[in-house]
Amino acid sequence: MTGIDTRQGWMGLLARAPAMALAELWAGFGAEPGFSWLRPPETGAVMVRGRMGGTGAAFNLGEMTVTRCVLKLDEGGAVGHACVQGRDRDKARRAALIDALMQTGRAEDCRSKVLGPLAARMEEAGRARAARAAATKVEFFTMVRGED
Repeated sequence: MTGIDTRQGWMGLLARAPAMALAELWAGFGAEPGFSWLRPPETGAVMVRGRMGGTGAAFNLGEMTVTRCVLKLDEGGAVGHACVQGRDRDKARRAALIDALMQTGRAEDCRSKVLGPLAARMEEAGRARAARAAATKVEFFTMVRGED
């Protein structure tokens, strides 16, 4: 799957993932590995910036609540980071654990059991959303009246 082969890709996927879908797939992954917190989950706010039309001058749109954490696996010492929207500490912990596991020998197992199915679910949800939006599309046309 494209996007989950790079760290940027899987971290973006985990940040955007619905918490329930991530929890369900993580539960099917197996026993949670041992870890210690380097930075326990903490909730704060970040400033979201936007651009008019995607190309205009940047402006401050508003603040968004995020939860971030950093952990270190007991076995191997891989460090996992997470920053997720909202106040869901469990989602942040799961995302950080997956990030850490993706840097170990369990990466392929994690990719096939969690990240791949998660990406597929999110792509399907995006297609369904696009289909609902396309159903409301209105075609406009102009008839020529024959006048000069």
